[in-house]
Amino acid sequence: MRPLLLRCSATVFGSFSASRNKLVTQAAAFPRRFYFRNTMHYQTEERGRPNSPDYRIYFKTSGGKYISPFHDISLIAETEQDNDVPTKKPKKNESEVLFNMVVEVPRWSNAKMEIATKEPLNPIKQDVKKGKLRYVANIFPHKGYIWNYGALPQTWEDPNHTDKETKCCGDNDPIDVCEIGNQVCFPGQVIQVKVLGILAMIDEGEMDWKVIAINADDPDAKSLNSIEDVCKSRPGHLEATVDWFRKYKVPDGKPENQFGYNGQFKDKDFALEVIKSTHEHWRALVQKQTSSSGIECKNISCCESPFKCSADEARAVVESAPTFDSTHPVSQEVDKWHFV
Repeated sequence: MRPLLLRCSATVFGSFSASRNKLVTQAAAFPRRFYFRNTMHYQTEERGRPNSPDYRIYFKTSGGKYISPFHDISLIAETEQDNDVPTKKPKKNESEVLFNMVVEVPRWSNAKMEIATKEPLNPIKQDVKKGKLRYVANIFPHKGYIWNYGALPQTWEDPNHTDKETKCCGDNDPIDVCEIGNQVCFPGQVIQVKVLGILAMIDEGEMDWKVIAINADDPDAKSLNSIEDVCKSRPGHLEATVDWFRKYKVPDGKPENQFGYNGQFKDKDFALEVIKSTHEHWRALVQKQTSSSGIECKNISCCESPFKCSADEARAVVESAPTFDSTHPVSQEVDKWHFV
């Protein structure tokens, strides 16, 4: 069995069982880190001016070491610790595997924030098209994104890989996540999520999977264990998700997005297999076993990776970015309703 996660400080192994479709971790946890806003695990550092093209959110450990949220944050969430001292693993059903999710866009917001896959250390930035910052339109009756939106670290939708069902290639990004919990998160927050299902969106001919998940700390997490549970307890939510993804680019003059599997959500086991596949593609990426397709793979913790750098090199990347400055105003056009 090949190692699931690559670490130098400690090795974390796991496997996706073909018979049970369950992800089971098998070794000691990697040292935890803590978020400076008193959430969990990681700190962030803002650079540049919010609402401008030079704004960046960099990630670092509690000890001040800068990291890549794409490559240095584990895919599998591990046990909580204080001051980097491991604790005992909580008693859970072994099938309840939690994943780390890097939040890029908070629910109800419009700025298209994303992990900058082609920049060193992969900070979060706002996407730019034709020289302008990107904001998603408000498709009536929705306001901005209708879930906390982000990505699973250590995954990659390989543009050289063709999906057997849709015949489409990957979109060259980490796999996307729609977190459907009650809390409104913030950019750069790292949360632990339960995977519930997945949607096969086709974006301009590219495969763009959308994982449906819920924050493990959400009050509803215990009662939501499958995509069927979402259908029963939140009528209309999944239909709204398909409608949102179908139409969100129409106000920009783009055609409606299409979907694989007739737009039907696939179940948790199917989602885990897709996550496994994108994680394996990421492993090949950081080990330079496949074409990087322009992806920046600088990291500080991945064993067997020729892109591994020192803490000093990582610090130099952040210090070269503009210092944090005043927030730019946002155009009132962002609040406009669009009826599609």
